[in-house]
Amino acid sequence: MKEFEVKFILADSEYMTALRLVTGAVCTVHGLDVDALEDFKVCVTESAIILKNCGFAAVKVVFCGGEGVMCTVTGIGGAPCGGDNELSLALISALVGDCEIKRRGEIIEEVILKA
Repeated sequence: MKEFEVKFILADSEYMTALRLVTGAVCTVHGLDVDALEDFKVCVTESAIILKNCGFAAVKVVFCGGEGVMCTVTGIGGAPCGGDNELSLALISALVGDCEIKRRGEIIEEVILKA
């Protein structure tokens, strides 16, 4: 299984576009169809938004590919706190086949997505 890791600062929204491009490239390399690829890009971006809402300054995104694609989005730095993420969580649940949310109390610290 191949692994690819990137880190993005959440203060600059331009990095969200870069994150979507990286996600699309990884999904393409691992053979996801266009619909699954688009859904996965939305889910990875929403995961970063969730962590931004929870007060993290940056995210580490690790992609693993083989049979399908897995992505782990982990919050880094900042001042973690609880945040309103109901819409983002509902969107992720609707678009991705398998999702795991890791929390420390009220704070979402990591989102794991599988397509």
